[in-house]
Amino acid sequence: MVDHTSSRRTIDCRETPSDIGCTLTISGEPDELVAAAAQHAVTAHGHQDGAELRDMLRASLRGGVPQKA
Repeated sequence: MVDHTSSRRTIDCRETPSDIGCTLTISGEPDELVAAAAQHAVTAHGHQDGAELRDMLRASLRGGVPQKA
C-alpha cells in the first residue's frame, strides 16, 4: 500500500472571498488538485482557465488534510 498523505494538498474556497460564499474544500495530489480546482473555478465562479489561474491556485495549496468546517 502506498502512502500518499505526504504529498496531499488542500485548497479551501473559504480562504478567497466570493460573491457566492463558496465553502468548497478539496484535497489531493498537487497536479490533480490544481486541475480539479481550475474546473471548479471556471464552472462555479466564472473564471477563465489558463496559466494565470492555475498559478494562483498552485500558490493557494496548503499541506495536509482539510480542516473541519
